[in-house]
Amino acid sequence: MLIKRLQLGLIHVAVAMTLVPINSTLNRVMIYDLNISKTIFTLLAVFPYLFSPIQVAIGSFSDRHPIFGFRRTPYILAGLLLCVLGLVISPQVAVLMDQNFGLGLVAGIFAFGAWGMGYNLSAVSYLSLASELSGEKGRGKTVATMFFMMVIGLIATGVSLSRMVPTYTPELLTSAFNTVAVSALILGLLGLIKLEPRSGIFASNAASDTYTIKEMSSAILENPVARIFFLYLLLLLAAILGQDVLLEPFGAEAFGMTLEATSRIVSISGVFTLIAFIVAAILEGRAPKKTIAQTGNLGALFGFLLIIASGLMRNLNIFYIGIMLLGFGTGISTVANLSLMFDLTVPGKVGLYIGAWGFSNGMSRLTGLLLAGIVADAATKITGRAMSGYLVVFGIEALMLIIAAFMLYRIDVNVFRKQVQEPSFVEKIALTAES
Repeated sequence: MLIKRLQLGLIHVAVAMTLVPINSTLNRVMIYDLNISKTIFTLLAVFPYLFSPIQVAIGSFSDRHPIFGFRRTPYILAGLLLCVLGLVISPQVAVLMDQNFGLGLVAGIFAFGAWGMGYNLSAVSYLSLASELSGEKGRGKTVATMFFMMVIGLIATGVSLSRMVPTYTPELLTSAFNTVAVSALILGLLGLIKLEPRSGIFASNAASDTYTIKEMSSAILENPVARIFFLYLLLLLAAILGQDVLLEPFGAEAFGMTLEATSRIVSISGVFTLIAFIVAAILEGRAPKKTIAQTGNLGALFGFLLIIASGLMRNLNIFYIGIMLLGFGTGISTVANLSLMFDLTVPGKVGLYIGAWGFSNGMSRLTGLLLAGIVADAATKITGRAMSGYLVVFGIEALMLIIAAFMLYRIDVNVFRKQVQEPSFVEKIALTAES
């Protein structure tokens, strides 16, 4: 099973690494180097999350329609190819928008649409396959392995990009993105080789509980504690995830960081996220969950405050400390809040509430990305200073974290329910990867 876990990890890494050039290099080039609207970029970046509801349909369809005896492999392969295609096209979006905005916008819709469709097609398929290959007891370890491999892959991709594209030229950008695309394709194909048994061997457990958005919404609205927790997650994740597309162009605007330097930001943040997971594992069972969650929330908050201070003071060292704190706080907060999410479930409806977590996650990313683009552009236009746009967004995200921190105190697990089956730490990490 170890080999299969590693193969599944390779697929997870392959899909995830196709996003790194888009979210850590292309965003910086388009927003800072080419001065393209942040709103335009973030509207393109939300495509994957607009497509996320199709995951339920894809999972159900693949259960019933195997191809050449395989229920997951063809869909994973198709998704991977779409992700690679989107990545290969994406550098041309920057080039075309600089020369012909309309044509570039069409290319952007196609590139981000291909990546978004590919991500949703492949993710639901390889996570389903991971669950089927591992069985109930091994599922947590499998997906946790996939997640840790993914973070390491993100770190390596960020470092590689910083070396391949030290400064922006269309040729360097295209070459680097093609290199990452080919590498991702090779890793994904290696992961797929002899991974899934043929002939629907998992037919007996193919059917899994799925829930509609209406059912998840009802579960949230009917319980006051669930409502508070859902809003808490929405604010928290929108703040933490919304900064993804702005940190690199902010680094360039505030400190004149080169493309090589800003491409390393994702690697620095990833290292401290991994450290956070190790710390969270140590604290597991040794400290109250809400205390651990609040520690992560406040860590991310102080990270934002330091990033704001770094922009006001034009101090690069403070900026790096802020990045480290943000990565660390995000890691701690994610695991601890997922633990709380498990407490806020009821026997027989765990999937329903985990689905609500995923629903909140998707809405948070949409909200955070749109906030980042639209508000930053509006603040820049009002003040006439590009720096103001970034600082206003970071300030709003810090305020959202403060509100979320206060909301956390109103979440009482005992009020929600009295009994819960406590999951292991690796199962929490597993669901972090799935969301």
